[in-house]
Amino acid sequence: MNQHKLRILLAKPGLDGHDRGAKIVALALRDAGMEVIYTGLHQDLEQIITAATQESVDVIGLSIMSGAHIPICTRLLEMMPAAGLQGVKLVVGGVIPARDIAVLEELGVAGIYPGGTSFDEITNSIYDLCGLPAPVAGR
Repeated sequence: MNQHKLRILLAKPGLDGHDRGAKIVALALRDAGMEVIYTGLHQDLEQIITAATQESVDVIGLSIMSGAHIPICTRLLEMMPAAGLQGVKLVVGGVIPARDIAVLEELGVAGIYPGGTSFDEITNSIYDLCGLPAPVAGR
């Protein structure tokens, strides 16, 4: 049985220059069987939308350390339908205060991963969001 390989775009929006965590998460996602497209630092939302459209991704993952997660996610979620990305899930990780999780969920962010979230939790959650079973380790 050939399982669909999830394609995830991992992006660092805005001027935040800290990407070590994003790169490590990208490796964990790849090791869990996902195809990861990492856009690099300093991406504006139009660049993220363009890349997600061109790459036909299942998930857009944002790594945000700047504290601007609510306005960035709000605007990106507004832009996604016009770009034909209605079925694409948006997930966000980084410095996310607990008080902002409910706000992000209400906006429609499908997965929220504050600092300290385990790689297994992130990868299993993303597979679950996409309605696919996570691959069994060692296969």
